Amino acid sequence: MQGKKILITGGTGSLGQALTKHLLESKVDTIRIFSRNEEKQIQMEDEFNDSRLRFLLGDVNDYERLKRALEGIDIVYHAAALKHVPKIEYNPFEAIKTNVIGSQNVVNACLHENVEKAIAIGTDKAVSPLNTYGATKLLMEKLFVTANNYVDPQKHKTKFISVRYGNVFGSSGSVIPLFIGQIKKKKKITITDPTMTRFSFTMNDALNFIVNVTDSGHGSEIFIPKMRAYSIMDLKDALTEIFGNVAEELIGIRPGEKLHEVLINNEEIRYGWEYNDMYLITNPLYPLFHIDKIKDIYHGINKIDGVNNYSSDKVEKISKEELKTMIEKIL
Repeated sequence: MQGKKILITGGTGSLGQALTKHLLESKVDTIRIFSRNEEKQIQMEDEFNDSRLRFLLGDVNDYERLKRALEGIDIVYHAAALKHVPKIEYNPFEAIKTNVIGSQNVVNACLHENVEKAIAIGTDKAVSPLNTYGATKLLMEKLFVTANNYVDPQKHKTKFISVRYGNVFGSSGSVIPLFIGQIKKKKKITITDPTMTRFSFTMNDALNFIVNVTDSGHGSEIFIPKMRAYSIMDLKDALTEIFGNVAEELIGIRPGEKLHEVLINNEEIRYGWEYNDMYLITNPLYPLFHIDKIKDIYHGINKIDGVNNYSSDKVEKISKEELKTMIEKIL
């Protein structure tokens, strides 16, 4: 990353800020924060106080603004999205505009400005989606991993990559800060189903994964980290040991919510590969990743074997004791 000029869409979000801090430590030349949240930009500018940062107000729905923001940029991280599931269910057109059309604008602007690499930040919700948010993020993935299919490599050097992972432990809007907030207000924690499981890893894990993929990706792949998961009742027990007696209320699974999260479904397994500490799904329409070529590109890669799907109920679990330690670190 040394000497690179980087732009992060949605850069004032929790991931964008953490990624910015991480990249600044790697001696990048410039990071442009592109977002529409004026107040968060002011707060972030004051907190970071780094001359390598540039703050650009703008919306991914505005293609002309995106093109101007991307002038001279080497790498784009596309993290801008509407993410709140109930709000998106009530306002689906707005999610389509931002998460789908906005992503298409990012693709087109990257091609126009001939950036080196563009990395889309995805989610497990895109796998066999049950809600509008997941469907829009699935389409975002499709836009990125197929973008290299229809461009002339002699004219456009941009390589498009997508990453897909589960929950970042303790991130804004996730279940852990929700439960902690409920406990501190002396309310019952709202458990949807006692058998529910969720993928999870730390923000530092997420950042290392994203940067590693930026270095190793050749374009048109979906990269997925090997993740562990926790059960909702182990999480409740860990919180009980920290805060004392924790009352619970069973509210049932909400519309569009899954009992277990899936990062690779049984259809995608056909195009799935295991590579070091991650998996990758290749685009069968992209000639670079024809089955007889991929082993020359990724040394030591192997087809995923003996797995029907990659879901949170089938992976190694994070113990209650480890959950307790992780929670104490974010309190």
